[in-house]
This record gives sequence, structure tokens and C-alpha cells, in this order.
Amino acid sequence: QVQLVESGGGLVQAGGSLRLSCAASGITFSSADAIGWYRQAPGKQRELVATISSGGSTNYADSVKGRFTISRDNAKNTVYLQMNSLKPEDTGDYYCNAWSQWYAYWGQGTQVTVSS
Repeated sequence: QVQLVESGGGLVQAGGSLRLSCAASGITFSSADAIGWYRQAPGKQRELVATISSGGSTNYADSVKGRFTISRDNAKNTVYLQMNSLKPEDTGDYYCNAWSQWYAYWGQGTQVTVSS
């Protein structure tokens, strides 16, 4: 039984910070080729926010570069997304995704709302 569970979302004022967590069971994140954070605003398409590869390299969407940091703690089997200097346009449902040649799994999402 594979499960990815996101947590850490909530309501925050612009300029504030949140740290999202994605905890895995049934798989180990260290075995994944990459892990990504996605977000989807109401009425909008889901977009890729950040990725971290098995080798630890990271990539970010231009809209969050310099503000967000993705990291992985293999010992805790958890991936994080540290979000600083939040803007109202960061509002949306955030999902983590782990994939390899053999699988791809999505979490249930966590809501982030950034007020002006």
C-alpha cells in the first residue's frame, strides 16, 4: 500500500512562510528517480513547482525561484517544500509526486492560501 501524504498547508499573509511536507509509506523516496511538487489554482492547470532528483539536483519554476526550496530527508522518507516570501499568486492546492520507471504516485494535496 503506497501512500504519499502532504501536510503543512494553511492560510498565511503575503510575505510569510510555510513548509510543506510529503511523507511516504510503502515506498522509499530514495528509490525514486525524482520527486516533484506541483500546484493547482482554482480553474487553472496544474503546474510543476520544484523537483529534486535521485542525485539531489533541484529545479524550480521561474515563478518560485529564489523563494522556494525543495529538499529530501531519506532517513525520514519525507520531502519538503520550504516556501518563503509568499505571494497571493502562490495560492493553490499543492501535491507531491514521486516517479520512477516503474511507478508514479500522487499525494492527496494540501491547500495553501496566501492573503494580500
